[in-house]
Amino acid sequence: MNSSLAATFGLADTGHSLQGGGTVQRVYDSLRQRIITLELPPETTLSRTDLTGTYDVSQTPIREAMQRLKQDGLVRIYPQSKTVVTRIDVPQIYEAHFLRVALETEVVRRLAEGCEPATITRARSIIKMQEAVADDPGQLAIFQELDELFHQTLFAGLGRSGLHQLVRERSGHLERVRRLHLPEAGKILTILDGHRAIIDAIAAKDPEAAIAAIRDHLSRTVARVEDLRQEYPDYFA
Repeated sequence: MNSSLAATFGLADTGHSLQGGGTVQRVYDSLRQRIITLELPPETTLSRTDLTGTYDVSQTPIREAMQRLKQDGLVRIYPQSKTVVTRIDVPQIYEAHFLRVALETEVVRRLAEGCEPATITRARSIIKMQEAVADDPGQLAIFQELDELFHQTLFAGLGRSGLHQLVRERSGHLERVRRLHLPEAGKILTILDGHRAIIDAIAAKDPEAAIAAIRDHLSRTVARVEDLRQEYPDYFA
């Protein structure tokens, strides 16, 4: 997550505190973003030496960022050899989806039962930002970042940003398949419609409608996993 975007909406940085502090977080966030947007596609070899030059840091924060990416399942580390971006793992997609549905249905239910108006205002502002870049194919990465920020805003509205961080850590494979799905005709409009339906139900204090909207919203990409695996076989394990 782009920390400046999160700060714009008053959301706390939920990254882990590690040795190297902000430097590790900066490298990790950048590499993770490059992996989930497929700028660094599966089977890309990551050179620590090259990365120290790219990020103007020592080996230590690169090593710690790599360990975090390994924990997320996004890289495979071969000791004394190389680090490689993993292929997309389908079972992990379904696990991440199960976790997201379980948590986010409860989040929207509680928000619909009563939340601060500021949460709805922030979420609607993010939707407007997504609308502003929706027609520009060159802004898909920003659109995807704003999508994550929208969901983070819902968790933050309950004071549960730590749970969003848990979802984020488990969703690397899911986010990559979502990135493959994003350019599909009509997908962006479907996402925007889903976000509007979720917030409209929360604003209307209708828990059942909010739950139905989030379930529908989260199901679209998962329903296309097998088609996407056939279309991009080199990206999947």
